[in-house]
This record gives sequence, C-alpha cells and structure tokens, in this order.
Amino acid sequence: MLEPIVWEEDRLRLIDQRKLPNKLEYFICKDYRDVAYAIKEMVVRGAPAIGIAAAYGMALAEINNENIEEAYKTLKNTRPTAVNLFWALNRCLKAYKEGKSIVEEAKRIQREEEEVCKRIGEIGEKIVDDGDTILTHCNAGALATSKYGTALSVIRFAHYNGKRIRVIADETRPRLQGAKLTAFELNYEGIPVKVIVDSSAGFLMQRGEIDKVIVGADRILRDGTTYNKIGTYSLAILAKYHNIPFYVAAPLSTFDLESSEEDVKIEERDEREVAYIENIRIVPEGVSCINYAFDKTPAELITGIITEKGIIKPKEEEIIKLFKGIKWKSQ
Repeated sequence: MLEPIVWEEDRLRLIDQRKLPNKLEYFICKDYRDVAYAIKEMVVRGAPAIGIAAAYGMALAEINNENIEEAYKTLKNTRPTAVNLFWALNRCLKAYKEGKSIVEEAKRIQREEEEVCKRIGEIGEKIVDDGDTILTHCNAGALATSKYGTALSVIRFAHYNGKRIRVIADETRPRLQGAKLTAFELNYEGIPVKVIVDSSAGFLMQRGEIDKVIVGADRILRDGTTYNKIGTYSLAILAKYHNIPFYVAAPLSTFDLESSEEDVKIEERDEREVAYIENIRIVPEGVSCINYAFDKTPAELITGIITEKGIIKPKEEEIIKLFKGIKWKSQ
C-alpha cells in the first residue's frame, strides 16, 4: 500500500501529490515551515493527512528547538476549512504544555488515524453490495489520510472481501484529484476504476449506472452539515433526485461540535487553478475565475455517515451519541 506520510526521526517525507500520477516523488520537510508550505501548496491534502502532517510539523519545531507557539500559529493558518488540522495541532500543543514529547504525540496521531481508517473500511463495506458501481469525488484514500482512506477504505475493504465492484471517479476540477489521485490509488491496487468529467455524473445516474455515492469530508457540524470538496453538494442533490444512497465516510476527528455554519470559512483558492491546466491557460486573458475549494452539503441529503464507531444518520442526536464519554475540543 502507498505510504504518503513517513516520519524519519528528524524529517518528514511526503508523497508530492502535485506530481501524481506521472511521477511518484517525495517532498522532504526539515522544519515546520516546510510542512506549512506542503500543506498550503497541496503537496499533502485531505483532511486527516493535513492533520497528521501538521502534527509532524510541530514535532520538527520541537526537534529543531524552534518556537512552538509560532510553529502552531503558522501551521494553523495554512488551510481554513479542514477541521482535522486544528484538532491535531491542539493535541500537540497540549502535549507540549504538559511536558510531553510532541514527536510521540504526532506518531500516536498517525497510528490512531490509520487504525480509524481501517475500522471505517471494515464497517462501511457492509453497505456495499456485490456488483455495485460506486461513484466517488475528489480523493478520500490513503493519499488523503496516511493509510486506507475514508471513502476509499470502504471501497478497498469491499474489494478485499471479494465483492465485485467498480468505481467511477469524478475528475474533480480544478485540481483533478479524482483523475490524478483516486484513479492512481485504485489502479495501483487493481480495483476497477473509470474516470468521468464532473458534469456527466447526473447523466450516469439517469441511466441507472450508479448504485451508491461515497465521499469523504473535511468538516462535519453537530447537525450533520458536511463540508467537502467543491462539487459534493451537486452530487448529493443529483443522488437525492435519482434515489441513490449518498454516504459520507469520515473519522470522529473530522467532526466539529462547536462551530456553527456562520463560523466555517470556505477556502477560496488562487483563480489560476481554474484558468490553467498543466500551465496552459484555458480561460481568455482578462477573464477572472471563481475558485471555492469546498462546498456545504445539508444533512437531509445524506443517507448516512460512516465512522469508526458505526454508521449513523446525519442527525444531531445521533452525532452527539458518538461522542458520549469523549472530551471534545475541535479548535
């Protein structure tokens, strides 16, 4: 299996996801500033993976005897929407204030996230029937988490258990994570996958060619409102219209029980990501672009949320039950 995040005692090795699928290269981080760059420039992406990388950024600050509070602030300001970033940084800062090793805390976060993703796959594969065609969006696989993935963990374990499935991956404009990353991962493991342009998903649903939709998440509020890669909301509406089950797969670390919708900042990225493909401008000079990185899917459009503790309905009372007995501080 791919190892997108590798700690090597005094440095962090990340698969440079900007180079996939044509090159499998690693980006080496020697200090927290390198990690901040890697997160901001999407060398590493995906909510759980961002959290793990940020934790190791704090670990590098500890090893290099740098200002921990400054490292925390720099890393916290890299991406505004994925809640795992703040969750992991707060754990590391808490460990530091308690006189514990940040390095060991970061390693613990990675081990926990990998086990959580395995459990999501083991639990979630039960919703997959033999012969299903599953539509997914963006990349919610090992590259987005460190191992197994969330949405792709469900797909992986269905495959491991001998279910004959095929996957349809949205290309996911503008950065093409579905075409470049999801297709790369699944093909790497021999799981049948085809890529479509984002705008053809509805047509395939209309033709009866999609059985289920499974996506990841970057933040889930206590009422089930889910923030994920731009285009997720459109898929949820299409799935609802065509009576296709729409599932979100996410670890508990992606839930934000404290924020309201008004508190969540939707990241708007450089418009050049839309205007250019592989350094070739496709939009006329003088025409500007809108480039929101995420959108918001209301709970009523979601069939179920697959977590490491079970599959739940996206309702506040069900989400609160998940955290019974857990001290929760998301930010």
